[in-house]
Amino acid sequence: MSGPGISVVICAYTEDRWEDILAAVSSVRAQSRPALETLLVVDHNETLRERLAKEYKESSEGSVVRVLANAGPRGLSAGRNTGIAAARGEVVAFLDDDAVAERDWLRHFAEAYTDERVMAVGGRTVPVWASGRRPHWFPEEFDWVVGCTYRGLPRGRVRVRNVLGGNASFRRSAFDAAGGFATGIGRDGDKRPLGCEETELCIRLSRARPDAVLLIDDRAVIHHRVPEIREHFRYFRTRTYAEGLSKALVARSVGADKGLESERRYATRVLPGGVARGLRDALLARPGGAGRAGAIVAGVLTAAGGYVVGSVRARRGGTTFRVPAVEVAARE
Repeated sequence: MSGPGISVVICAYTEDRWEDILAAVSSVRAQSRPALETLLVVDHNETLRERLAKEYKESSEGSVVRVLANAGPRGLSAGRNTGIAAARGEVVAFLDDDAVAERDWLRHFAEAYTDERVMAVGGRTVPVWASGRRPHWFPEEFDWVVGCTYRGLPRGRVRVRNVLGGNASFRRSAFDAAGGFATGIGRDGDKRPLGCEETELCIRLSRARPDAVLLIDDRAVIHHRVPEIREHFRYFRTRTYAEGLSKALVARSVGADKGLESERRYATRVLPGGVARGLRDALLARPGGAGRAGAIVAGVLTAAGGYVVGSVRARRGGTTFRVPAVEVAARE
């Protein structure tokens, strides 16, 4: 097998996703370009860790699966850092525990790393709606709300400011240069704030390594399950507010100029087009047009409110986070 060895990290925290976790691991085992290993990092749930350890100890099919306990504080960032520290691969890829990867997912990642300047590669995440179809009112421009690739991102294999964490990979040396994922920003179960840890890391990486190239390749596809509760406007509103809180922490860490660079383009170019399409569809009596336009406006206002509140909290020292160094496991 040519190219870098790739370790895949899947972070899990609840037995409610048992079948999803098994499906995620199975999709890694079925890759056309085999993973070096799959690391299942369990977030402070000993019952789940023991159950998964038994499941994969008894199974000898496919690539190696290692089950680990999150060695840091509760939350997704520390879980990922635990996986990074234990990984043996030159590249570390991340897959959500409620997603499955298409067969060539790792192959497309590996191809990009033939360029030594490439430090990170992300892919495209497609929503799998519990109801079987996208809600009429839900705008594609806000698919990031459910952890998926949103309308407005560039197509093909292109340079970006940051990758999206649920479908991403990093060269191991990226963490040596920039440290790990910041704790205090990322997900902790269903608590807020709910994201942006990968944004903060990527900006920090670009500062530590100005020559670094970060890419998205939309051929590296995963399918992400969207549960029924996330198809409702109440979740949409809560998640956009949480995004504002998280963006305030990112701006605190790396500065507002870089921390909000992509968001300004998104708000001034992508979203107005979405509102216009929604209003056009409403005039043509197409389902959901007015709802989509209204959701975009509501999402912007709610995220802006979260950003203001988060900024005030950050200035008052009410929310803290830290950037840990990642201790490297001994390589075999």
